[in-house]
Amino acid sequence: MAEIRECVQCGTPFTPGREHARFCSARCRMAWNREHAGVAAAPAVAIDWSVAAMTESAARLELARDWDLPRVAVAVAEAVWWVTLVDATLVRYHLHAYEKALASTTVRRRKTGETLEGLRYVRNELGRSTEPAVFVAPMAAADGTTVWTWHLRPEPELGSRAARARHWELIRYNSYQARLAGHPITKTFARCASFLAIAADLAGTGQ
Repeated sequence: MAEIRECVQCGTPFTPGREHARFCSARCRMAWNREHAGVAAAPAVAIDWSVAAMTESAARLELARDWDLPRVAVAVAEAVWWVTLVDATLVRYHLHAYEKALASTTVRRRKTGETLEGLRYVRNELGRSTEPAVFVAPMAAADGTTVWTWHLRPEPELGSRAARARHWELIRYNSYQARLAGHPITKTFARCASFLAIAADLAGTGQ
């Protein structure tokens, strides 16, 4: 059964097309943005340093070839936390800039969106005390070095959760399997950090 939400601007019930959808139409989204312009601008400084911390944590994983699994796992957990924090903040306060960045010709909208959904799955699992090491697997590169990849994960047990929670968590899990599992970790964070930096820049200029 399709999920029904209430538009935060006009109150009309609608079926969300994506996880973070809050409005029934572009008109309502634009109206909400106009009415909450002052609120939306409030965390701009915090976004700046959050983006800097996110970029630094993602770049740190480029040096992880010679690290052991526990060290890589800690670095991955930190990068997941920063990426999903910046992502959630931009969606909450600067949705117009976020959507504009997704529509950019330099961003592959579907792949980027699903990659972020996959990271939200990891974040949620870490929040349930899952060890970060279970998401990381070493793969030998042609030059003999180690490439750290995302490990395949079994489908989560969702039976005890509400229907809405099961629906979105399964979407996140499927995105993880499609866009993360088996792929290099550094590429995942490079893609997400690049997109979120673009969105944050647009938010900072009021676009």
